[in-house]
Amino acid sequence: MRNRRDALHPAPRPRDRGRGGAPRFLAGRPRDILRAALFLGIASGVPLAGAASAQDAELIKRGEYLATAGDCVACHTAPGGKPFAGNYVLNTPIGKITTPNLTPDKETGLGNWSADDFYRAFHEGIGKDGGYLYPAFPFAWYTKVTRADADAIYAYLMSLPAVRSPRQTSEIPFPFNIRTALVTWRTAFFSAGEFKPDPQASAEVNRGGYLVEGLGHCGMCHNANKIVGNSGLAGKLGGGVIDGWYAPNITPDDHTGIGAWSDDQVVTYLKTGAAPGNQPGVAAGPMRQTIQESLSKLTDADLKAMVAYLRTQKAKESYKVKDLQAFATPGAPGAATYLSYCSSCHKPDGRGVEGAIPALAGNSSVQAKGPETVIRVILGGLSAQNGYAPMPAIGAGMTDQEVADVTDYIRNAWGNAAPVIGERGVVAEARKATQTMLAGTAPCAEIAQPELAKAVADLGVVQRLKGLAQENFIPTVNALLPPLRAAVPGANGDDLVNGLTTAFCQAGRDDPGYAKAGWHATIGSFASIAYSQLRNPEKRASNGSAPRSP
Repeated sequence: MRNRRDALHPAPRPRDRGRGGAPRFLAGRPRDILRAALFLGIASGVPLAGAASAQDAELIKRGEYLATAGDCVACHTAPGGKPFAGNYVLNTPIGKITTPNLTPDKETGLGNWSADDFYRAFHEGIGKDGGYLYPAFPFAWYTKVTRADADAIYAYLMSLPAVRSPRQTSEIPFPFNIRTALVTWRTAFFSAGEFKPDPQASAEVNRGGYLVEGLGHCGMCHNANKIVGNSGLAGKLGGGVIDGWYAPNITPDDHTGIGAWSDDQVVTYLKTGAAPGNQPGVAAGPMRQTIQESLSKLTDADLKAMVAYLRTQKAKESYKVKDLQAFATPGAPGAATYLSYCSSCHKPDGRGVEGAIPALAGNSSVQAKGPETVIRVILGGLSAQNGYAPMPAIGAGMTDQEVADVTDYIRNAWGNAAPVIGERGVVAEARKATQTMLAGTAPCAEIAQPELAKAVADLGVVQRLKGLAQENFIPTVNALLPPLRAAVPGANGDDLVNGLTTAFCQAGRDDPGYAKAGWHATIGSFASIAYSQLRNPEKRASNGSAPRSP
């Protein structure tokens, strides 16, 4: 739903501490226990004693897991702000909406909300003051959440530290700024009602349905028509554009959906953002954020249940292959650009390098109906993830026409088939919206792992990278990797590569010596070298030159 953080994606959130779901899966806590707990001080963070404390602690743990499944922190945390303190700006079809503070601050948050108030908002989309809530808050999905689970989420939110964070003004033009006008939308597209298990389906499928259709609100991004919410007119799970990215078809369609993926591939993808085999590729944009902050924290049983439910949905074609515009790949526009910029990593046949460079041939994400995600990755690059190499922001040095042509080429070469770009302005719009460290359009990131950040500071890595000539990238990286690994033995390869790249950005972002090559090409080259030397420490370039950026 959003792309807050620099490297095109976001950062982790609370660990799996409990389970949540419909009544047939979980035993709910009576609401009087919750109210008693709040009366005794849980809303203000005062610890409880005895049995009530244990019961409340269990409720809060379950609420934390459910809030994680609902991805609440993503939309209620502003860039650089406190978790759940709101003021993240959602770009919606009706304007820019700032999100509210969900911490228990009495003046600016939920401190004066009761459990009944919270459930009414969840279930009916009506605020404490009785006003209609905008459907940017996914109550069309959350209405399916049980009262017991809503109470658990409320208990968790009320256990958080109170943060004073007044809500900033939204930018919603007339007539959408008149909330009473929402009654038309509600009448057409919204029906309140908790999830009803299908008596003909298995417990696993029902559990998956509860998560996909409720807390997971998957259709918020993957439905074709966002404005109609969770209704029969929404183009259910067939794919659509969200915040400048394309959320692909997740029905069992073989070509553009998950029909050709195995269950294990889908589960692994949801948990990690990548999966073995060439079909799935790697997650980017809002999906990568959702995986890092939410799906990766869910239990394997819940992820399997979600996949089981998705398998029961009607397969939908995002488009018919026979209706595609003819695209002859030999000599096609974009072929020369691909060979110049992309083939050294993704290979001339588009098959990439297993475990290191994602395949483009046969990749269902590449062949999605919309080109937005492919364009954004070309323009903004990708940091290292799941053992895959970082991708330089190669599009930062291309013209809009070159980006459009190479996008069409990779979506239609090697047996791929996808609609060609009809509106060339989509590239220019994507370029404006792409703000990443690798493209040089966003500030340098911060190293997310505290231990690694400390080691980088203690070893003076940023200072050692200042003024570094490109011919010295390889020997310098080789000198830095052993002490970093020794200082942070638990750091994985992705963390080390991304940490070194961030340190290099902090050292050289404003260095005029890199102007000739271009900053996006320079930092992309450094990131690629850091990955290569980490994966193949025994290989040394005899001339010390940097490998060509993909």
